[in-house]
Amino acid sequence: MIFYQNVSKIYDGCAALDKVNIEIKPKEFVSIAGPSGSGKSTLLKLLIGEEKPTKGKIFLDKQNVQLIKEKDLPILRRKIGMIFQDFRLLSDRTAYENVAFAMEVAGSSNKEIEQDVPQLLELVGLAGKLTQFPNQLSGGERQRVAIARALIHRPAVILADEPTGNLDLLNTWDIVRLLLKINELGTTIILATHDREVINNLGRRVITLDKGRVIRDEENGRYIF
Repeated sequence: MIFYQNVSKIYDGCAALDKVNIEIKPKEFVSIAGPSGSGKSTLLKLLIGEEKPTKGKIFLDKQNVQLIKEKDLPILRRKIGMIFQDFRLLSDRTAYENVAFAMEVAGSSNKEIEQDVPQLLELVGLAGKLTQFPNQLSGGERQRVAIARALIHRPAVILADEPTGNLDLLNTWDIVRLLLKINELGTTIILATHDREVINNLGRRVITLDKGRVIRDEENGRYIF
């Protein structure tokens, strides 16, 4: 489903990624581990076409990502949902409106929005929070809104870039369990994190980066650094 073939990314003479080869199969749950600056975020940015590799090729469903024209990138990104550490919610819109706005921008009809938004918020455990603004929600609840927003296209892949970085332990595990639930429904999850406890308790595949290179790739792996 996803292939990184001998991928390198150079910034100002420094290698953010160095000859990376990774294959991720459909419906996998994969953790990308490593300290800050190891290349985790760069790996994700390349997959959505936000950055181009200096060398190598990246494929999503046999489509060469770096050959996609700028105007066609939104079509690619409908296959991929993104979740970030800082939530990126609109502070002046409710939970319902944040998800609805993303659907509106994507061209969904009012009927689709009215039907899908409550279902998505129910899926992430926020059925009773539709009219709450971000400042009325806990950090974990705000991340749940962000996850609902990432699911609007029913993407094949969810990229989660340090999604629990701003959360306490309880909310961290709520979000991890939600990602596992989404994975069980058939969505591929790529979780980029340096949270050793999360990775070591998941019991899933772990790809460890250091200075832009893959130093370990293990099924049922652990983050050993």
